[in-house]
Amino acid sequence: MPTGKRGKQGEPTKRDRTRPAAPKLQRWIDLLAAMLSRTFPATFDELRRAVPAYAAGDGPTLMRMFERDKDELRAFGVPIETVTTSDGGEVGYRVRRQDFYLPFLAIASAGASKRPSVPAEGYRSLAHLAFEPAEFEAIADAAARVRQLGELSLSADANEAMRKLAFDLPADALRSASEERIVVERVEERTFGVLSRALLDRKVVTFDYHSMASDQTRPRQVEPYGLAFLGAHWYLVARDPDLGELRTFRVSRMTRVTANHARAQSADYEIPATFDLEQYAQTRDAWALGPDHTVDAVVEFRGSSGATRAATRLGASVRGAPTRRRFQVRRTDTFLRWLLSVAGDAVPIEPPELVEQFQTIARETLELYGASA
Repeated sequence: MPTGKRGKQGEPTKRDRTRPAAPKLQRWIDLLAAMLSRTFPATFDELRRAVPAYAAGDGPTLMRMFERDKDELRAFGVPIETVTTSDGGEVGYRVRRQDFYLPFLAIASAGASKRPSVPAEGYRSLAHLAFEPAEFEAIADAAARVRQLGELSLSADANEAMRKLAFDLPADALRSASEERIVVERVEERTFGVLSRALLDRKVVTFDYHSMASDQTRPRQVEPYGLAFLGAHWYLVARDPDLGELRTFRVSRMTRVTANHARAQSADYEIPATFDLEQYAQTRDAWALGPDHTVDAVVEFRGSSGATRAATRLGASVRGAPTRRRFQVRRTDTFLRWLLSVAGDAVPIEPPELVEQFQTIARETLELYGASA
């Protein structure tokens, strides 16, 4: 938690602005309890007597503290109202219980023609919040998928969230109908622990990695940048110091994972401030994930359809050939199926073995659908 220290000009430090200190949290809780326990608006003097942290304050300083607390709570979405008497007299403050607490959840009946609408400012004043059965089924399926990842902390979070929802709903309302059909690659908990700790401490990781392309296992040493879940598999995004570039490793193919224990209090490397794991993961094409063996493919684009124009934004440019793009491919079967989806407007030019494989898949596809070559 932050210490509450101030910068040179009396401004809150960055640490102050990110999370409130423990005394402030306690003050907020006491202030909310004082307002929620009252049916009618409470004056400042009444709140001062009810909040222990205010009792020790005095004068303008105390009022500034109260105003700041009130503004910060409102910024978090707490609907604190300022109320005056009809003749403009004494000011009071209140939080309506029905505005502050979430409404009861309910599943709309199959024949319901209209669901309660949610106002722009949130769920205020709604006695019930109804959802369609299909929406809750989607929630249950999502929780089931998280549980299937095999990571204990994520499973615990998913189970806790489902228990909270089930407080209002029938016991079987959030049971997944498709949980048995979900198949996700399991990863050893110890491996997750080592990689997670190494990421936090910025420590180099060593492991044996099995390559599906060569069917060989060899030692690797990398600088972890992040863990990402893509296409039902966990991947470690890490920088290979020998190659000087980022690589993606499937965690399930990693064994004997260890982190550097030397200089435990010092980081072995720094992650560039420009690196964004989410953005990196979203830009990983399906053919770029998989074995560590890479095929340098060149593709010529011959059409002008929307799909073709979108495809030409992928890969890298080829000097002197504006209609060609270069791709680093780890899964050739996935890459070639993607080229076929462009309906003849994208054709591989090199290497020769990739061109031959593409022609074979194209012929088999034509034969499958009864078309003539």
